[in-house]
Amino acid sequence: MIESALSLSNRAHALETVMMLPSRHYESEHTKFIRELLQKRPDLIDKQREGRAIWWDKRPKELAEERVMDNSRVAQSPYVYDADS
Repeated sequence: MIESALSLSNRAHALETVMMLPSRHYESEHTKFIRELLQKRPDLIDKQREGRAIWWDKRPKELAEERVMDNSRVAQSPYVYDADS
């Protein structure tokens, strides 16, 4: 029984040394950089939203127009330099 208790404590110690998780108070260099950047330039968040709206956030009307344009395209011939194809 004493041997099993010792082996359990040894296993627990081995697990503690193997499973080294980062400290809860650890902050990476990247995180520090982003926090400092946002403190210096708080307008970056609004600029990021504007940029996203330009390229990604599409209204249903714009998507419908794009779908119509895609459907009305003329298929390209397999060999564009041949007038007969």
